[in-house]
Amino acid sequence: MAEANAGVALWYNSNDLAVKKADALAQTHGIRAVAYKVDISDPEQVKNTIADVVRDFGRIDVFVANAGEPRNSDFDGVVFCANYAGEVFQRQGSGNLIITSSMSAHIVNVPTDQPVYNGTKAFITHFGKSVAREWREFARVNIVSPGFFDTKMGASPLAVNEAYRMTCLGRQGHTKEIKGLYLYLASDASTYMTGSDVLIDGGYTLP
Repeated sequence: MAEANAGVALWYNSNDLAVKKADALAQTHGIRAVAYKVDISDPEQVKNTIADVVRDFGRIDVFVANAGEPRNSDFDGVVFCANYAGEVFQRQGSGNLIITSSMSAHIVNVPTDQPVYNGTKAFITHFGKSVAREWREFARVNIVSPGFFDTKMGASPLAVNEAYRMTCLGRQGHTKEIKGLYLYLASDASTYMTGSDVLIDGGYTLP
């Protein structure tokens, strides 16, 4: 987003390196970037931080609900973020929510057993589609469902061999191979897309 000349509000919970990351983005791309510390499992913090972003930037055009963790966890954060971002979008008369889900919403991962995680991602995907319908008068909502990418949340040592075997391209993805998708969904190039769930998994979920 910064490369495309957008102002960026970075949210983080425990990793204070986000502050330096925001400074680096601002200096490198000549845009405004601010880091906000917020626990998205706390609805009051989400509400207050969204108000802070609107105060600092004037509006929110795109909200990327991208927080996640590789263990079984709840999905309240996505709901809280959608709720309060949606209020801003409705006041503005426009907005764009992008939710990061997972290919795990579509398949049962092997060899790792993670039924709660898979079920959570399935909820997030269907939630996004449902919100797209509800917000049809004032905002777009789309979902990105990644497969294995070479990040801290990529394939675990237990799953990596199976991930390579089942992925048609025989490898994990690189972050440069997914950032363009988010930019596309955030931009006016995708104004006819809402309620879409875009799989980007190297072919893992193919029959």
